[in-house]
Amino acid sequence: MPPIKLAIIGAGPSSFYVASRLLASLPPSSPHHSALRIHMYDRLWAPHGLVRYGVAPDHPEVKNCTHKFDDAASDLRLQFFGNVNIITTPPIAPVPGSVMLPLKSLISHYTHLLLSSGCTLPTLHPALPPSDDCVSALSLVHWYTQHPSVVHKPPPPLEKYKHVSIIGQGNVSLDVARMLLTPPSTLEKYDVPESVLEVLRRSSIKHVSILGRRGPLQAAFTTKELREMMNLEDSSMVPIDHTHLAIPEGTKLTRQQSRTMQLLQKGSKNKPGLDFQDLVVGLLRSPTGLAPPLSSLASPSLPYTLSLAHNELSPEMRAIPTGETSTLRTSMVVTALGHQAEPTIPWYDPSLRHVRAVGSRVVNETGHTMKNVYASGWAAMGARGVLVSTMIDAYGVADTMLADSFPEQFYKEGDALRSATDGGSLGDLSEVMAKEADLDSVPEEVLDAKATGNVTDYNDWRMIDQEEVRRGEKLGKERERMNWEDAKAFLGRMGGSL
Repeated sequence: MPPIKLAIIGAGPSSFYVASRLLASLPPSSPHHSALRIHMYDRLWAPHGLVRYGVAPDHPEVKNCTHKFDDAASDLRLQFFGNVNIITTPPIAPVPGSVMLPLKSLISHYTHLLLSSGCTLPTLHPALPPSDDCVSALSLVHWYTQHPSVVHKPPPPLEKYKHVSIIGQGNVSLDVARMLLTPPSTLEKYDVPESVLEVLRRSSIKHVSILGRRGPLQAAFTTKELREMMNLEDSSMVPIDHTHLAIPEGTKLTRQQSRTMQLLQKGSKNKPGLDFQDLVVGLLRSPTGLAPPLSSLASPSLPYTLSLAHNELSPEMRAIPTGETSTLRTSMVVTALGHQAEPTIPWYDPSLRHVRAVGSRVVNETGHTMKNVYASGWAAMGARGVLVSTMIDAYGVADTMLADSFPEQFYKEGDALRSATDGGSLGDLSEVMAKEADLDSVPEEVLDAKATGNVTDYNDWRMIDQEEVRRGEKLGKERERMNWEDAKAFLGRMGGSL
């Protein structure tokens, strides 16, 4: 069988889990050990995707998976090319300074392709058009993790805000609320850039409301995150209306639902009424609009009025408006409603808002399976799941790729080798990848950009990683992050690949 020369678009957790599985499955004892090369491309100059740019800074334990990624990258069969944006059309959310590489320039060098670029765009609310004071949670996460796409944008003016309203009932909502309410003196030991800490130290925020259209049993946040939110040292949670915590008769709760209800019924560690910042968890509320009040009534710290529809749950657990409404004065609205893939990603399906893949294999708009083209993680499933589910999915994708390429060793009876078409067979394929490829070749555009100092490799990342940790230790914290300009200059001084 011909070798696997795999290009991976994306260098987040799913990408590394797939690569790690492939490398481990073809060890030196395997007859196919030398028949594998993996080139991993990412539009960001640093690897690890959401682990670096999505995990809340005060959850450092979640980042331990990067040790496994480092182990995979130590295998000479894997190479990383950072700051390379693979495109079919101009991206909606370009990263300043990244190298644009057309997909057609990539695929001629590879026999296999894995789309693992995640979901990089926020899902917006139709009643809340984006503005300076109505932003996605993703924009705030990118700000406090120093994501390369926002490094030149101004920080949020938290010194002007008194009340922040967060729309959504997931862990990202709680992450944002926790970052806004946690004392900077607590956050400063973590991986929070000094520029972010300076803004948080000036913050005037005293109230945060987290609003969800359904009830507590339908909330997507985990019990662990909720408990952390309710135990913040300088905040207290306003008691929730007891009618919203009533459990419908005959409802059998999961273990997590039981714990969530117990927490909400018990209330926060700090009781309201003292000099604490306050947190409101608003259930069964849907935003219907955001407008500034009449200028004669305007409050500089609470300039907006958020309109809310009150809901009840249908038997199918859908949010149904009751006709009752209310308003909330606020300084800023943050929408945390999930994410979707960028529509310019190859083989994007607008009905799914991510790549269409069946059995890990990518399917085109006519329903044909693309030979040797796969998808993993959020690019394939949409923005759901945690690292463990991402790992399980990635391992399955790698196993499918191995079974397709080396069936005599990896195919198992009963494997679903079918395309997306109803009753279709794997034989009904569309071919786009090269039948053969030089195992060590790289697109010329990438080599040219690397020669001019605009592409990073994993050795570069290791040096940057060590330097960020060293800088952090001097400040008594986990690390102090570099931006691209800092990293590029540092590598130049250190004699890195740049």
